[in-house]
Amino acid sequence: MKIQYQFSSKLWRTAESGGWYFISLPNELSEEIREMFKTQEEGWGRLKALAKVGKTEWQTAIWFDTKHDTYLLPIKTDVRKKENLAIDQTVEVAIHI
Repeated sequence: MKIQYQFSSKLWRTAESGGWYFISLPNELSEEIREMFKTQEEGWGRLKALAKVGKTEWQTAIWFDTKHDTYLLPIKTDVRKKENLAIDQTVEVAIHI
């Protein structure tokens, strides 16, 4: 059974050169997902998901980040280009877990 979650959050990038781009899930949503799916997490808090931003949908995973106490959704270059996303832009996201 897959459950859909929808939220909006800002796109950000890690500080190091060539850094990754992420959208952080809201903390309350992360708590709910972790409570329901923690037993399905793989290494490093990885949880498989289907994500959708705009018209672009892709198979991915969310990762639990203990520093921020929330899940992070990595945003690939092709998704950022197709959806014309910029750092600090608030993005509407749907994920299926």
